[in-house]
Amino acid sequence: MSAASLEFLRSLEGRELGPSQPVVVSQERIDAFAECTLDRQWIHVDRERAAQGPFGGTIAHGYLTLSLLVHLMTDLGLFPDGVTVINYGLDRLRFPSPLPSGSSVRLKARVAELTPKGEGRVLAKIACEVRADGAEAPALVADVLYLYVAG
Repeated sequence: MSAASLEFLRSLEGRELGPSQPVVVSQERIDAFAECTLDRQWIHVDRERAAQGPFGGTIAHGYLTLSLLVHLMTDLGLFPDGVTVINYGLDRLRFPSPLPSGSSVRLKARVAELTPKGEGRVLAKIACEVRADGAEAPALVADVLYLYVAG
């Protein structure tokens, strides 16, 4: 990673970023995710049955919420032009509360740790919290790892 790119990440280390702009998790988005992943569990896609279920309606897949992180982090400026960012893994992932269909979610993030991984590379641990507007508890809490590669 170039010195300028390292400086960019180091300037963010420890700072709370966000909240991001909202993203609506519509039933249409949930249905499309269900089709793409073949996870058509009724709590996600069967509106009538889910209305009688434990959440009073359909809820988003946890992994749909997780997959929105790239977009939400881009909104916070964590993926600058000229740098390749590669999913590296997760150190921790929890889904503390269900995310009802139609919710608007926002991300708060913090660059928690930076680890050099050779010339032009750094591994960033980013502490993330995704919360629906007005919700008491987050829908997702994760320490996400991204490998930043100068490029």
